[in-house]
Amino acid sequence: MSEIEQGYYVPDSSPYPALLAGGMFVLALGFALQINGEPVGRWFMIAAAALIGFVLFGWFGSVIAENQAGRFLQWEDRSFRWGMAWFIGSEVMFFAAFFGTLFYLRNISVPELGETQLVWPGYRGTWPTSGPAGQPFTPMAAWGIPALNTLILLSSAVSVTWAHWGLLKQRRAQLVGGLALTIALGCLFLGFQAYEYHHAYTELGLNLGAGVYGATFFMLTGFHGLHVTIGAIGLAAVLGRAIKGHFTPENHFGFEGIAWYWHFVDVVWLMLFVFVYWL
Repeated sequence: MSEIEQGYYVPDSSPYPALLAGGMFVLALGFALQINGEPVGRWFMIAAAALIGFVLFGWFGSVIAENQAGRFLQWEDRSFRWGMAWFIGSEVMFFAAFFGTLFYLRNISVPELGETQLVWPGYRGTWPTSGPAGQPFTPMAAWGIPALNTLILLSSAVSVTWAHWGLLKQRRAQLVGGLALTIALGCLFLGFQAYEYHHAYTELGLNLGAGVYGATFFMLTGFHGLHVTIGAIGLAAVLGRAIKGHFTPENHFGFEGIAWYWHFVDVVWLMLFVFVYWL
């Protein structure tokens, strides 16, 4: 039967979308209760996180099973690729908003406040700053852990590409080894970032209370760290599938999708290193 005769595959009804929506609602409710001092909010969030984890595990498992059963042909593959492309595009806009905020603060808002002297007389509008009455802090130096983490992420981009070559050439050991190395490098990056945060809070006086510099620093690097965590989890799932022999040179978008995401994470970090740490 040809692809046109088969038509676009429509999966059976599933409870997962409703369960995921319910889990996200309970998570938001728990967070609202927690910030308003209600102890039950913490338990709401824990229960919601467990439900969301269950849904994602089961839902992704269903999609993998459908793929292994040969339900997805060219139409479905094309839609997956477009979906991933739009998702990464939305992530680009997400980080663009924070980079735009950083640009506005450094190049427009802070210098103007220093020049006019109308709002805060005596304030020097230089970057980095915690504001006219902010706490003193030491900016994070670029040539230390940040530079090391840059090398680590660039190396992970090479290792995931090496794994892709192994897949295309049907070298399973290279595929599995490259994925495992990429995951290890991602975890190493997160470990160094956790140490960097501890150093910033305990020795540099750099925290979320350190004015606009502290806020933009932790928002940008923190969200990037979250994306590295998500990418590492995705790579671990792909590694498990690679060990089971799910991928072929002709059918491996599950690998390609997470590889695209990982390269996006690498590019964002390069921009972070230049505009947050270096300049």
